[in-house]
Amino acid sequence: MDAINTAPGQKKCSEDILKTLDYGPEISLHAPFMDLSPGAVDEKIRAITMERFEQALDLCGQLGAKTVVFHSGYEKWKFSLRVDIWLERSVLTWEPLIKKAQKTGIRIAVENIFEDSPDNLIALFERFSGCAHFGLCFDTGHFNLFSKVPIESWIVPLKKNIIELHLHDNDGSMDAHRPIGDGTFPFAKFFDEFSLKDKEDIVFTLEAHNKEDVFKSLKRLKEF
Repeated sequence: MDAINTAPGQKKCSEDILKTLDYGPEISLHAPFMDLSPGAVDEKIRAITMERFEQALDLCGQLGAKTVVFHSGYEKWKFSLRVDIWLERSVLTWEPLIKKAQKTGIRIAVENIFEDSPDNLIALFERFSGCAHFGLCFDTGHFNLFSKVPIESWIVPLKKNIIELHLHDNDGSMDAHRPIGDGTFPFAKFFDEFSLKDKEDIVFTLEAHNKEDVFKSLKRLKEF
């Protein structure tokens, strides 16, 4: 569920949404990301990012969502390979948001997007080591598109931080959101590296774009 734009009518909007969810699901919210940058050097850009992110957290409270996903915003060329610049600005963004999330019991999950290695995310989670309300949303499709290092290089250092999984597949050419097993993501190797024994509270999100692909992914997920 995407929080695209939150405005004065947000409370009425969230009430209308809740009425449609009459089967009582557990909700994971995806925060806004277009034009936003949690590690922005320009303070005005970071300020509007903070505003939108705080609105997403408020909406989580109204909808009863327990987890909210944010994009990391790191693109190595945009930051001239300076992870340190992105990291310091990102910490300034996440610190107050984590405090707000802790008060309401919401977990913040930062999603890998354009990262070709996990280095920036490893550095980020080291800064918030031991924080139960701040973790990683690992997206299999984004890994398959952009990563230049093997799956082990991600999962070994970051598996303790994973609190949500976005599960979909592609052939490495575009973010096609195919069902599990209809692309080239190494799901068998991934689940060999990532044990679910201590992850009972993890959120599984099947990012298929139609009903048929959802059931196909469910069936194949059970194999792992």
